[in-house]
Parts: sequence; C-alpha cells; structure tokens
Amino acid sequence: MSRTGNIYLVWRKGRGSRRIPVGVIKTNVTEGTRFKYLQKNLIKASEYGFLPFTGFPETDKEYSENVLDILSQRLVKFERNDLSDFYSFWKVDLNKRFDPFYMLVQTQGLLPTDNFEFLADFNPIKGLNFISEIAGLTKIKIPETSIRIGDVLDFQLDYGNAYDDYAVKLYKENLFVGYVKLIHSRLFYKAKYKIQIKVHHIEKKEILQRVFIDISI
Repeated sequence: MSRTGNIYLVWRKGRGSRRIPVGVIKTNVTEGTRFKYLQKNLIKASEYGFLPFTGFPETDKEYSENVLDILSQRLVKFERNDLSDFYSFWKVDLNKRFDPFYMLVQTQGLLPTDNFEFLADFNPIKGLNFISEIAGLTKIKIPETSIRIGDVLDFQLDYGNAYDDYAVKLYKENLFVGYVKLIHSRLFYKAKYKIQIKVHHIEKKEILQRVFIDISI
C-alpha cells in the first residue's frame, strides 16, 4: 500500500472559514500526475469568491502536462536560511526532500499569500508520520493555557457531522479542542493500527490561534 492516495486542492475564503476541496491530484506510473477540479464543490466555493488556482485557470479541463512543475512552485526554496528548521517542523525525510510529490504531501504547499493548501488522503501504514493542524479554533476560542507542546490528544470519530463525512473530534482529557483538518481526518476512519496525536506547535495570544499536531502510526 502506498503512503498516500489522492492529494486534494483545498481552498477557503479566509481564516475561520470552512475548507472546501476544489480539486484533486492523482498520480500513477502509467498516466503520470493529473489535476482536475471538483465541479460540484466549485459551485459552493464560487459563492464565497473562489478564483481558479494559478497554473490551472480552466476549471472544466483535466490537466496532464507539467502538473508537477506547476505544483513545485508551492515548495520551499532551497536558498532559504531557515531550511533545516523548515524540514524539522514538517518532519521531512531528508532522503525525499528532492521529491516534489512527497514534499507537497508533507508540507501541504502552504503559502502566506493565498488561501490554498494541498491535503493528502493518507493511508494507514505503520511508520506514517506527518504534521496537520487543528481546525475550528476560531469558533471555540480556547484559553492559551489549555494545552501545551507535547500534550497527547484523544480523538473521537464524529459520525453524522453535517459538514464532513469523516469528521474527527479532538480532546485534551475532557476538553474539546477542535477537529482534525479536512481530508487528513479520513485516515482515522481507515486505520487498523493505533494513531497517536501530539501537540507539535502553538500560536497563541490569550486564546489558541493555531495549533499544529504531529500524527503518527
């Protein structure tokens, strides 16, 4: 079994808004890497001001040429002064740092200049380890002292959630602290092995603003 299935291009209007999967990236040996938009979700995203991803301007087309080259523009530049810190933060396997597909999966292709991210549908294999982020913090408003780096979190599958068929609630003991990020949450419905979640990094100002989590099997 491969480490990941498809990668989803996810968009949201801004911080605190719901994430919407607007496209999917598929790859295999025979057909290479391909990208296409998810038409049903585009309708919803367009209501909030969605504009196509740069490099994939035509929303009714399946892209099969230069897809990895286009996606590579989202990846870290090797001349960065803090490259080692970046690799450490995202738990990058240094032997795979030149593999653009792996790097897109591991670092989510996040940029401070737009509202896109690339979220992989991970498969439940032993040794899997990646960084995700707690969703829903802006609505819950949790005091900054509630959790600390290194805390182990518990989870509960949230069957019947109106917004995500694969929703997963997160808890620090009895305190509800949010959800596993969209798409990453699917792993918890497939896993046959124990999943561990630890608090990896915190951004706070009186309340928790962003909390990154280390997910491993």
